[in-house]
Amino acid sequence: MKKYLGSCAVAAIVLATAGVASARDQIKIVGSSTVFPYTQAVAEEFANKTGKPAPVVESTGTGGGFKAFCGGVGEDFADITGASRAIKESEVKLCAGNGVTDITEALIGYDGLSVAVSRSNTGDWNLTKAQIFQALAAQLPDGKGGLVANPNKKWSDIDKSLPDVNIVAFGPPPTSGTRDAFVELVMHPGCEKTAGMADLKKADEKKYTEACSRMRQDGPFIEAGENDNLIVQRLESDPNSVGIFGYSFLYENEDKLKDIKIEGVEASFETIKDGSYPVSRPLYIYVKNAHRDVIPGMKEFLEEYTSKSSMGEDGYLAERGLTPLDESKRGEVEKAVMEAKKIGS
Repeated sequence: MKKYLGSCAVAAIVLATAGVASARDQIKIVGSSTVFPYTQAVAEEFANKTGKPAPVVESTGTGGGFKAFCGGVGEDFADITGASRAIKESEVKLCAGNGVTDITEALIGYDGLSVAVSRSNTGDWNLTKAQIFQALAAQLPDGKGGLVANPNKKWSDIDKSLPDVNIVAFGPPPTSGTRDAFVELVMHPGCEKTAGMADLKKADEKKYTEACSRMRQDGPFIEAGENDNLIVQRLESDPNSVGIFGYSFLYENEDKLKDIKIEGVEASFETIKDGSYPVSRPLYIYVKNAHRDVIPGMKEFLEEYTSKSSMGEDGYLAERGLTPLDESKRGEVEKAVMEAKKIGS
């Protein structure tokens, strides 16, 4: 009896220290729509192997995930968040301001950003980053040192060699890490290579930076929310429209969609991993270490997530579209996660 009471006392201290009540017996995970299918796969495998309840996984977008994750410590707040970019300094500060000060970062692999069309589209698409920028930017140079609202209505308005069809692109909202990555990896380089932008940068760097980042809102670019399945439906209903999402999603829907080459290179596991595909990004999960010893199954779930059978080169996440880390790097990540290595340490 004394031993039992002692155990209860220790548990009570842990709960009070962590600020997490014992009412919740399921791991709560939020974050990136791109990371979502990988985390869901791990959740299913974890439940099958352990018999514990499968974690609740919610697709909120990377930005929305960090907002929820950084909201505080306790059963009302997420234990883990997925992200299609590294955490920002502003998000680290948000977390710290709400008492979330002990976080572990885990690089789980890589993903390419794809631009795709329906398989019913008969064109042989090949776009440069500059062409994509000139199609989707809110403003373009006016030739006089200033900017005008993007006048391009058709792809052929940008280059006569491109399809003579209206520009219609379905893409992620601002809360999505996919949107952040697209702006950084496609829009910014495309902006830099667009005639007239160098002069604007010299004249007004702030105006230049804003112009390089703003997506047009006059119709051709359509925010499709965090549900990539809706983009697939829209591409199938309009074969001339294009969609923007992670390569893993294209891989899962290759029976319905086909890749658009970027700078002449197709997206594939090989081109993303070797760096020849020009639009690739790292994928992460972030762990709230205050919840590790309180929420049932956290340690076992993290062990499953970072295992060779999951994240390895022949693991089940690679089968779902993840471009995996090499084995030595995966081992480093596994060690850091299981030892609860704190960001910045």
